Amino acid sequence: MIERFDIFTTTITQIYKSLQRIKNREMTEVNLKGTHVMCIFKLNRNPEGMTLTALSAACEEDKAAMSRTVAELTRLGYVKTATINRYRAPVMLTDKGMEIAAKVDEMVIEAVNAGGNGLTEDERRTFYKALTLISDNLKNYLKEGAE
Repeated sequence: MIERFDIFTTTITQIYKSLQRIKNREMTEVNLKGTHVMCIFKLNRNPEGMTLTALSAACEEDKAAMSRTVAELTRLGYVKTATINRYRAPVMLTDKGMEIAAKVDEMVIEAVNAGGNGLTEDERRTFYKALTLISDNLKNYLKEGAE
């Protein structure tokens, strides 16, 4: 059991660090930070826009951090909001933001292909099913512990 914990935590940590480095490396050519990648990625999948609250939840970031990210992306011309009240107005990609989103998608495809190199489709499906189940189980464990 202890060995499984060690392998799991070490491997997950290494994957996370690798993903952060990939985001940072790939985005330096467009002068963005790795923290902007998930925001742009999620907005690209929601063309109708997302509220700051929904975007925070989707990116697993707190509202203050997401507010700073959206403010920076707005200043750079990559996102916009329909009204001044940013917390309720949907945040959407601008045309310039959609161009960057296309680059983000290319980066994602390349990274996912590299990470899954050598896996069969069945192995890939099993892996994502198991990973999602572990994630859900740990969230439930935390909720139960908080009660």
